[in-house]
Amino acid sequence: MRYDRLVEEALRSVVRTALTEAATNGLPGDHHFYITFKTHLAGVDIPAFLRQKYEDEMTIVLQHQYWGLKVMEERFEVLLSFNDVHEKLSIPFAAITGFVDPSVKFGLQFQVATDAEQQPSAPEGVAAFAPAGTPAGAPAGTPAGTPNGRAEGDAPDDAEAAASAETENGANVVTLDKFRKK
Repeated sequence: MRYDRLVEEALRSVVRTALTEAATNGLPGDHHFYITFKTHLAGVDIPAFLRQKYEDEMTIVLQHQYWGLKVMEERFEVLLSFNDVHEKLSIPFAAITGFVDPSVKFGLQFQVATDAEQQPSAPEGVAAFAPAGTPAGAPAGTPAGTPNGRAEGDAPDDAEAAASAETENGANVVTLDKFRKK
């Protein structure tokens, strides 16, 4: 289970709820929102001049001059004024990297997954899960007791010893078979 992704989705629902409240009742008191999002992700619909000016990330402010705020399950839309021209922005919640309400000193930061990051992997600093009986670092499908496909007791050749000492996720993995007495 990817708890990091579950937490991210739960926190994105906080943003969705805050925006829904603002769309329904307006922003109470001094509340206002700074929303930062990735401009190049699929589903982000902003005017071309904004995409050109903000190639990677853009921050918008919802405070006094915003109109037509609509919140859907996966995105929100809002009209903002740029050079006295109202422009519609449509932003998926998945593109948001930051949400801040400075009036109450509240802020959230999010990781935005790119297509390459959609592949399941262990978070940095956490070892990938290997089913019981599978040697850590062994190729998938390697039976227990036969690391890297060798029968128990076989000595690794130099290439295997070097390969087993490669660095993965910042951890140096070394096999001790090379140093065992036979």
